[in-house]
Amino acid sequence: MSEHPVSRSTFDQVMVPNYAPQSMVPVRGKGSRVWDQEGKEYIDFAGGIAVNALGHCHPVLVSALQKQSEELWHLSNIYTNEPALALAQQLIDNTFADKVFFCNSGAEANEAAFKLARKYAFDNFGPEKNEIVSFTQSFHGRTLFTVTVGGQKKYREGFEPVPGGVVHTAYNDLDALKSVMSERTCAVVLEPIQGEGGVLPADADFIKGIRELCDQHDALLVLDEVQSGMGRTGKLYAYMDYGVTPDILTSAKSMGGGFPIGAMLATDKVAKSFGFGTHGSTYGGNPLACAVALEVIKTVNTPEVLDNVGNKHARFRKHLDAIQEKYGIFKEVRGKGLLIGAELVEDYHGRGKDFLAAAAQEGTMLLVAGPNVLRFAPSLIIPDEDIDEGMARLERAVAKVTSA
Repeated sequence: MSEHPVSRSTFDQVMVPNYAPQSMVPVRGKGSRVWDQEGKEYIDFAGGIAVNALGHCHPVLVSALQKQSEELWHLSNIYTNEPALALAQQLIDNTFADKVFFCNSGAEANEAAFKLARKYAFDNFGPEKNEIVSFTQSFHGRTLFTVTVGGQKKYREGFEPVPGGVVHTAYNDLDALKSVMSERTCAVVLEPIQGEGGVLPADADFIKGIRELCDQHDALLVLDEVQSGMGRTGKLYAYMDYGVTPDILTSAKSMGGGFPIGAMLATDKVAKSFGFGTHGSTYGGNPLACAVALEVIKTVNTPEVLDNVGNKHARFRKHLDAIQEKYGIFKEVRGKGLLIGAELVEDYHGRGKDFLAAAAQEGTMLLVAGPNVLRFAPSLIIPDEDIDEGMARLERAVAKVTSA
């Protein structure tokens, strides 16, 4: 450790204690492999929590960043820039959207979406129509507004009073949703696959039913695709699998392939309510982020990448089924594409972090989604041999935890 000026112990001295990172410190990544300060290699099934859609240091992204870094880094939004316009055009050409707003993160994209939903209702129906309906176990970010719309009390505790006008109801339960919607409802917000809530996909009938209820109540359908978007499910965005069109969609994480960027996509009808001066972002739409994200979407939105996501999902499932057959630790394996959740049986509830730590010792990086679900969100182009090797290491980790 002595040759490194900083180490894991430095974290405890200098950082606010809201994170508890693993003991190793990664210093280099290439593709789906990462190396720590000691030179130990890991296979990355975490993908920076569904962010590194093209792995680490993808040459196309490195080249885009280097090129843009020598041209233009930042302008205020008193000006526009070519990468932002080109990226917006790509998003509009390939989705339902007519208009785009850029920001820097998923929470900011959701903050913009919730504000726009309220503003649209205010402009078109008056101030009483302001209620946002969301779902239990949902996660939409860490700002005070997004944490309020999110359906997990633990993230709100200690930060009250939180904004009003938000109602929560059960996910995948259309009758429960019907009972809370009214003329006051301005929007229904959901993740097509709940990420932090345990990798729970929405039923097709549920999403279709929400769209119909929104139409009946003059409410907007807002899809949070921060985690499920940009090829993660095998479609550019998950809504494309459901045959349902949202009014507003949020995107981030994989969109920048590791460079911070977020976007809110909207129809013309709704976007009109964000007139001049109504919302903004200092760094939103900066040329560096947009130049990288433009190459991400061009690379991901191809048959070579998207059509292969399903094959890679099947490969993960095969390995998880084999681990289950041997150790019986999973209650259920679920998800779509390369967002996979393996829920632990009751005997191992609360032990997700133990599997994470054991996997890291064996040289595999993975995630949890809550204390009871192991989550996999690797690069969309992770090589098959990396899947096989990483899962072999995970099996060794499982053997250790279960025999301890």
